[in-house]
Amino acid sequence: MISVKFSSCLGTKGTHYETNSMDFKVGADGTVFATRELRIPSEQVAFTVTAWDHQTAERWDAAVRLLVAQTSSTHSGHKKGRKDTVLDPVQPPKDTLLPWPQRQSANGLRRQKRDWVIPPINVPENSRGPFPQQLVRIRSDKDNDIPIRYSITGVGADQPPMEVFSIDSMSGRMYVTRPMDREERASYHLRAHAVDMNGNKVENPIDLYIYVIDMNDNRPEFLNQVYNGSVDEGSKPGTYVMTVTANDADDATTANGMVRYRIVTQTPQSPSQNMFTINSETGDIVTVAAGLDREKVQQYMVIIQATDMEGNLNYGLSNTATAIITVTDVNDNPPEFTASTYAGEVPENRVEMVVANLTVMDRDQPHSPNWNAVYRIISGDPSGHFSIRTDPATNEGMVTVVKAVDYELNRAFMLTVMVSNQAPLASGIQMSFQSTAGVTISVMDINEAPYFPSNHKLIRLEEGVPTGTMLTTFSAVDPDRFMQQAVRYSKLSDPANWLHINATNGQISTAAVLDRESLYIKNNVYEATFLAADNGIPPASGTGTLQIYLIDINDNAPELLPKEAQVCEKPSLNAINITAADADVDPNIGPYVFELPFVPASVRNNWTVTRLNGDYAQLSLRVLHLEAGVYDVPITVTDSGNPPLSHTSIIKVKVCPCDDNGDCTTVGAVAAAGLGTGAIVAILICIVMLLTMVLLFVVWMKRREKERHTKQLLIDPEDDVRDNILKYDEEGGGEEDQDYDLSQLQQPEAMEHVLSKAPGVRRVDERPVGAEPQYPVRPMVPHPGDIGDFINEGLRAADNDPTAPPYDSLLVFDYEGSGSTAGSVSSLDSSSSGDQDYDYLNDWGPRFKKLADMYGGGEED
Repeated sequence: MISVKFSSCLGTKGTHYETNSMDFKVGADGTVFATRELRIPSEQVAFTVTAWDHQTAERWDAAVRLLVAQTSSTHSGHKKGRKDTVLDPVQPPKDTLLPWPQRQSANGLRRQKRDWVIPPINVPENSRGPFPQQLVRIRSDKDNDIPIRYSITGVGADQPPMEVFSIDSMSGRMYVTRPMDREERASYHLRAHAVDMNGNKVENPIDLYIYVIDMNDNRPEFLNQVYNGSVDEGSKPGTYVMTVTANDADDATTANGMVRYRIVTQTPQSPSQNMFTINSETGDIVTVAAGLDREKVQQYMVIIQATDMEGNLNYGLSNTATAIITVTDVNDNPPEFTASTYAGEVPENRVEMVVANLTVMDRDQPHSPNWNAVYRIISGDPSGHFSIRTDPATNEGMVTVVKAVDYELNRAFMLTVMVSNQAPLASGIQMSFQSTAGVTISVMDINEAPYFPSNHKLIRLEEGVPTGTMLTTFSAVDPDRFMQQAVRYSKLSDPANWLHINATNGQISTAAVLDRESLYIKNNVYEATFLAADNGIPPASGTGTLQIYLIDINDNAPELLPKEAQVCEKPSLNAINITAADADVDPNIGPYVFELPFVPASVRNNWTVTRLNGDYAQLSLRVLHLEAGVYDVPITVTDSGNPPLSHTSIIKVKVCPCDDNGDCTTVGAVAAAGLGTGAIVAILICIVMLLTMVLLFVVWMKRREKERHTKQLLIDPEDDVRDNILKYDEEGGGEEDQDYDLSQLQQPEAMEHVLSKAPGVRRVDERPVGAEPQYPVRPMVPHPGDIGDFINEGLRAADNDPTAPPYDSLLVFDYEGSGSTAGSVSSLDSSSSGDQDYDYLNDWGPRFKKLADMYGGGEED
């Protein structure tokens, strides 16, 4: 029994062991033991022990060989531990295996039987045959006594891949049936069996190990056909670039799978044809020469060759791949101005204007921090009038005005500018003398607007100064000292039109009296705006504001408040509080003096004023009783100005009877308005009468409307159809339902009253000025449609009338009908009864029934 020891820097805790043999196992302590009883006829047994850590999944392998000691001892005339072989009558071939030991003779003692361990069988891959190709012959020493049948089991025999190996069951010869491929399967483990013709086991199964011998039949294969790597320009020799890897499917423990690398070509071969080298075993590519410059060579293409057989080009198989090595940029080129001086010009008082463009050259990677330019002004602009911005597309420096310049102060600027990169320069690179330049900027003079030095200007004066008073001189300054220009003044805003300005010198005088109490005054200040314009090309102008603070004078008399009041007719019940309103301000206002005038004398007799304080007083009755009514009470109010002003105001005081609370009663309020009891009664009677008249008129209108609906033909004289237009808004039941005499609408029997009129006068809407149209004459024989025909003919004549107005107008015709068959009613005025029969009036409706009763009922009294 042996033991396998394993040592690690981390200790052996958690280490497990296993073997690739089915006959041996390794315990947790490293002890190697057999899994079953074995007879080992060979000289040695080899297998592999693997130690692995289940936490890190790392493995370590070790080969174990067990040697069988050969011992010589004589026992009953036989040798122990000796390999005995039974040969065929004919000398067996050298590839014949005798896995089972030979029996001793029947007369001798029987030796203890042990199984042999068959050495591995090596089969080269890619054999060309012919197939099946014999590998070995297996024999048992019992085949001399009984017929034995041989068989093999395992992967490659009766397990997939099937029938790679076969055996002649009678002779024991084992064959391989096809070419082997080590890359497909490197070894096979079979078992050989020997049974009699009845299938009974004659010998114990024997293990057969078949190893496929590797041949160099696979080229190295790169993981990628193209590898991309990069290296900074200017890198020192030995700088790591990238790693390429190729795998060979052949046995890596033999030369067939040992790959070596080399560089075949380099493109371009500048500055040297050997800029890179490769580690032949690891595939690491490193720089081998100095001089990498991105500005000259930006990319290298390197062809890498991988060869097995340890790189032997005569026997090994090769393959190639391409390594593209990009030279990355570093800031090893400072930016340089393309010119030493630049020039530009700028108008004064202009900002955000580009006045010059600065161009630079930088050979580093465009649009990278190594190429982006940063400009700064190092001298010539102490006031900060300019800044330089970088154009991200062109990398140009744009000199921009950020603070307005003044031609009168600076006519030109001499700037010194410097340019650098956004990224710092690489180690060992110095700034070039071309990294600075001069910029000359000329300032152009333009016509500037005049300005008022004191804006807003404030002056103080008393209100009410006379017209024409000179207030101040509000002059402007023209900043263009190098231009001979004249400045003229004018008003821009003068809300009250109180001021006048001299157009030449800017003197301001009053054009009206300034009133502090005007609506144009805010917080005692009057504000006016003036314009100063020069005569430059083009002209320029500026504005200035003048503020006039007006000091109050006592120019407004106080006004009495309130204007109307109410008081009870008896004294001591209530009083009227009065005060004054003054448009002036302190000290030209209160305290006020309130007085009653001496004239008329009734004022002081009936009323009295009592002072409450400087601003308020009370007006009350002086007599015990004053008749109700409205009284005008004059009161003189005097302010405290210097000199004081006074004003007499009148208060309309309504005196009325009051209730217990001191409030006017309703009757008292009316009485106070100046109306007596008789007047009030008269007003009420008039109101009642007016309402009665309105009610009667409404009743009469309703009755008239009701009578109109009776559809009677004859109506009141004022509604005569001959002179009026009647509106019929009801259709009724038709003509057969009406008891109308249509003959009344026919042409009259006599036309004397028509023919007596002046010829041609038919219309009254206008005065004819030309030839009058001839209107049709009614025929003497009437017919039912004569009225409609007459109207149509009259309308046709009017349409053709040249004197008619150019619009639709009302046509008035003098055809009044043919009259009534009853004759004239003028006989009603006659005192004689005559023989006239008036009974037909009963058929004319209720309106004529009374006439029939009066004249047709009987004889006169």
